[in-house]
Amino acid sequence: MRNTRNFCIIAHIDHGKTTLSDRLLESTRTISEREKQDQLLDSMDLERERGITIKAHPVTMTYRAEDGHDYKLNLLDTPGHVDFAYEVSRSLAACEGALLVVDAAQGVEAQTVANVHLALKQGLAIIPVINKIDLPNADVPTVKKQLEDILAIPAEEAVLASAKSGIGIEGILEAIVHRIPAPPEGDGTLRGLVFDSVFDTYRGVVAYLRVFSGSLKAGTPVKLMSTGRNYEVKDIGVFTPGMSPRKSLGAGDVGYFIGNIKTTAEIKIGDTLTDTVRPATEPLPGFQEIHPMVFSGIYPINTADFEHLKAAMQKLQINDAAFVFQSETSVALGFGFRCGFLGLLHMEIIQERLRREYDMDIIATYPSVVYQVLKTNGELLEVDNPAHLPDPSVIEEIREPVVKCFILVPNENIGDMMQLILDRRGIVDHTESLDTRRVMLTAVLPLNEILVDFNDKIKSLTRGYGSMDYEQDGYRKDNLVKLDMLVNGEPVDAFSSIVHRDKAESRGRILAAKLRDVIPKQLFQVAIQAAIGGKIIARESVSAMRKNVTAKCYGGDITRKRKLLEKQKEGKKRMKSIGRVNIPQEAFIEVLKAG
Repeated sequence: MRNTRNFCIIAHIDHGKTTLSDRLLESTRTISEREKQDQLLDSMDLERERGITIKAHPVTMTYRAEDGHDYKLNLLDTPGHVDFAYEVSRSLAACEGALLVVDAAQGVEAQTVANVHLALKQGLAIIPVINKIDLPNADVPTVKKQLEDILAIPAEEAVLASAKSGIGIEGILEAIVHRIPAPPEGDGTLRGLVFDSVFDTYRGVVAYLRVFSGSLKAGTPVKLMSTGRNYEVKDIGVFTPGMSPRKSLGAGDVGYFIGNIKTTAEIKIGDTLTDTVRPATEPLPGFQEIHPMVFSGIYPINTADFEHLKAAMQKLQINDAAFVFQSETSVALGFGFRCGFLGLLHMEIIQERLRREYDMDIIATYPSVVYQVLKTNGELLEVDNPAHLPDPSVIEEIREPVVKCFILVPNENIGDMMQLILDRRGIVDHTESLDTRRVMLTAVLPLNEILVDFNDKIKSLTRGYGSMDYEQDGYRKDNLVKLDMLVNGEPVDAFSSIVHRDKAESRGRILAAKLRDVIPKQLFQVAIQAAIGGKIIARESVSAMRKNVTAKCYGGDITRKRKLLEKQKEGKKRMKSIGRVNIPQEAFIEVLKAG
């Protein structure tokens, strides 16, 4: 254990975390020349294309230090995006130290700050690495000053490196060996932290594990403390980067175990594994249940594909326990599923994987969040679909989830940024000057206001220099209403949404205008209305198709023409009272695209 070092790499998106892990694997000769490839630990096509890490991947390396001793280095590669913040916190809990990678050209970003706070909360030793020093626009002195001013990390501790060209890799490895403490001695009782899991078609669930005390061998009867379920360990080993079996895993080791586990839903991230015969008295700290934050309906464009879509979602859920779904029906879109995601990136990834890996043509409804509804009788409901909102007469108040946002912007954009936050019903808590060029705004915003295009707006306002990170901040009550869209007097459930009363009218007008353009003309005039309860707040009309009934009258008396027009008017009136408007599928897709 004295020669074991457990560490992870934390960074803002695109600061060179995955490239650095590739270089560490090469310089410790964990992978041969033949196995070399860029982004080695990112196994999904999506990860490689977008340059982001979605799934964490641990790897064990052996390094001979300058003092002549061999050290076992366990690297836990973590996802970089805010949606996976809990998974990152569990990976950090499995380490004793962290490499903090900062881009020499871009400096400290919003996510860098958030990840450092997470690491400090876990009490990790932090080694700052200033990466990409070989870039022509690298500004090392400014980045060093930012480390001291923003993160309170001494600048002389920073290791200068360029992962792409291999500069400073030896210095990083030596810093890991000398600055990160060895794992603490355990009390001999088996306790392991499960920080991730993946599904293997032939062997069931492979759980990623960090052993804190005791040792784990094949054949050991074990149980997970949060569920209380018992399993027998079939196989254990470490990652080098592929799976390589071992006889046992001791305290301080990071590896995997395979038991008779059928689905990843049985394994909860952050759970504690212990011996069934001599169990630990209490679990490792920090475990939480993961709850989806963003909900959206996913429907097959061709209704005959419903069963295929269900099978595809079940396969995705086997690999991703945070993704939840249940079947629902919509008058407009037919049979589909209500799906819960950790956040917008998670939602995008699932939809993209359904399209690519399972070749599904799908349509997703407007994303919504989970609202808390307090009824007049004191009952508290959780509502993730506007269609399930109770009657306004029995609602005491509606609470919406809010998030605390940390937004880093250049000084000249602060006015535009504050205006954007106010437009999204946010409150700027405080501002902090980070250096001569940038400011950090801390703001509290409703989650549903930042769902769709908030990040894009920040990027366009700041010409790409702004960045944001957020964390949950509970619920707060607000003046929220359900906005219904009526077509020919009938509400259409697919277009219902929960909005703030001040924004309801403008959103109603936009949707009504969009629907007017996409609903085909009928033989009678069709009214499109936006309503809150029984009050109409916006209206558009689709004009009627008109048949010229007087075409057969050549000249003649005006009363003859009037009689024909009156007869047509009566017919239209009767048709309107019994006629139904069928809204084509394309209309839904158009409106949902418009958001």
